Amino acid sequence: MAAEYTQLKPSWSERLAERAPILLDGAFGTELERRGVACGLPLWSTHALLEAPDVALAIHRDYAAAGAEVLTAGSFRTQRRCLERAGLADRARALTADAVRLARRGAQAAGADCWIAGSAPPLEDCYRPERAPADADAEREHAEHCEHLALAGADLIAVESHNNAREAVAAARAAAATKLPFWVSFICGADARLLSGEPLADAVARVADVGAALVGVNCLPPSAVPASLAVLAQAEVDFSVYANLGEPRGDGRSEDRTPVAFAREAVDWWRAGARMLGGCCGTQPSHVRAVRDLLARS
Repeated sequence: MAAEYTQLKPSWSERLAERAPILLDGAFGTELERRGVACGLPLWSTHALLEAPDVALAIHRDYAAAGAEVLTAGSFRTQRRCLERAGLADRARALTADAVRLARRGAQAAGADCWIAGSAPPLEDCYRPERAPADADAEREHAEHCEHLALAGADLIAVESHNNAREAVAAARAAAATKLPFWVSFICGADARLLSGEPLADAVARVADVGAALVGVNCLPPSAVPASLAVLAQAEVDFSVYANLGEPRGDGRSEDRTPVAFAREAVDWWRAGARMLGGCCGTQPSHVRAVRDLLARS
């Protein structure tokens, strides 16, 4: 049974029709680490569901208080494949439900009626497209994960951080099968190509055909956004951008941005046509609040 709650906000299609910018939250995993929760592999942010749910709830609450309309549940690594490596495969559905419930409770704690998006990332490493599973495995495993998100009561599904079109299409089809609205977001380089080398334009067209409500890019540094923005602005689909301030790979690469500086760039993305804005790895509630405040003055 899906979780029950009172929905005061408009439907997602109605919200998109309003044309005003939609504010997404920021990083979850790196924010957990910043607050003292170790997020080692393979479980990554799932550690918080097991060991520090109070911290997870507080992060969601803080993003909602900062003005985020959409909170992303901490289901980034609650797929059976990942959990199996930690001997927790039988808890895939329960942990996914925990992730959605904590995000919902965080919104409620802030007195906000946010959309809760269930994260549906690549089944393997977001930065290693060569590790993508075979088509049959991708279709089966994404179908299970998306079904778990729907059963948990997610409002939306975020097919995010994908590095190749083939797996993204499998995840998008799984999301579409739930009948929930969903978006698809790719990691790209400064050349507007996916990490697999595929042109972003081609990948956008493929997932748009599956029915994505939004298509965009995420977990790329702000300096790499302009090339992708030029491609997305030409696509016949609403699009989103949520950049990072450093990949969580321990290689030391980052692009520092104060909240105000990040907000200025985010507003530029909006002016270029982005419908949904937010942050990825390294961003904090202060970045989301700064985007909200600058949008209000723009």
